[in-house]
Amino acid sequence: MKICIVTETYPPEVNGVAMTLHRISGELKRQGHHVDIVRPRQSSESQHATYEDTFIITGLPLPGYDGLRFGLPCRAKLRKHWKFKQPDIIYVATEGPLGQSAIRAAEDLETPVVSGFHTNFHEYMKHYKLPILERMVRGFLRKTHNRTRRTFAPSQDVIAKLDAMGIQHTRLLGRGVDTNLFNPDKRDPALRQRWGIQGDNGIVAIFVSRLAAEKNIPLAAKAFEAIQARLPEVSCVLVGDGPERAKLEKAHPEFIFCGMQQGEDLARHYASGDIFVFPSVTETFGNVVTEAMASGLVTVAYDYAAPHRFIKDGGNGFLATYDREEEFIATTLRAFDAIDHWPEVRSAARTTAESLGWDGIVRDFAKELQSILDES
Repeated sequence: MKICIVTETYPPEVNGVAMTLHRISGELKRQGHHVDIVRPRQSSESQHATYEDTFIITGLPLPGYDGLRFGLPCRAKLRKHWKFKQPDIIYVATEGPLGQSAIRAAEDLETPVVSGFHTNFHEYMKHYKLPILERMVRGFLRKTHNRTRRTFAPSQDVIAKLDAMGIQHTRLLGRGVDTNLFNPDKRDPALRQRWGIQGDNGIVAIFVSRLAAEKNIPLAAKAFEAIQARLPEVSCVLVGDGPERAKLEKAHPEFIFCGMQQGEDLARHYASGDIFVFPSVTETFGNVVTEAMASGLVTVAYDYAAPHRFIKDGGNGFLATYDREEEFIATTLRAFDAIDHWPEVRSAARTTAESLGWDGIVRDFAKELQSILDES
């Protein structure tokens, strides 16, 4: 198949959606499909830079997200491009102006188009103190996705929410994890020493994510405070960058801030931790959870999305009831009560992650795309 992926975000940008789409694209190619990417030009790129199998359109900075951009409306430009280089099917991964233009251009050309639901934008509204906009965003998402043949979502609980919103023809497009990159063997004693850990007996509690309001950062800080109140010697490390970082650093000089990490450096940071604390309530999946499990960490998370699917409470991680703050903190401390069993928990987490390969996930995705073409 000739598949075109349309997205507002893609590497070298660093976020869950960008990395997921890069992995899906690469696996589709490995399985013999031709993949083109349509995306905005990024701020770090030369205005004249070109890339194989990539069609770059004009973009503008996304407010509140330094380094991320959204594509400007370009229906006519996409229509012209696809007349010259016609795909069999188009996967619109994001719902912004670029995604809207892509759906309209695909309709003009009568090219099958499907969509992906990668981000709970409607749930972000309350975290940015804009709850009045949530209903409006829900309506926008419903209208957008129902113009496509299928809407792919990363977990069954997200699919249930989409069904309740009135979004039709939903399908599962799960997530894998790179267990070669994210691996306990990447543990770095020198990095741990910089975090104040002498030898391998000390404990590092780690949080990996964009430092933004929708990631429930205040609760992560409360969980770290509870840990250090009980065990002052624990080092609490935050990996990531974002609009909340400066405020957090000022409020919590006792925490260690490592900034954004990528690739092997990110893998070393994960593997050099011991317990992963992740209180976000807005994930469609939560790639960081499976990355932490692959790195052999004890994970504490809310019981939804990836944690619900892959964590067995007390077996390969610890779960708290969704969006219950006090229970999340209590669960974090409960994990420390079970510290003698951490070797077994960490080993079980790694074993679970090793079963989450991308090959079968992408193969099922391609089969669904082919079934749509067969219907046409």
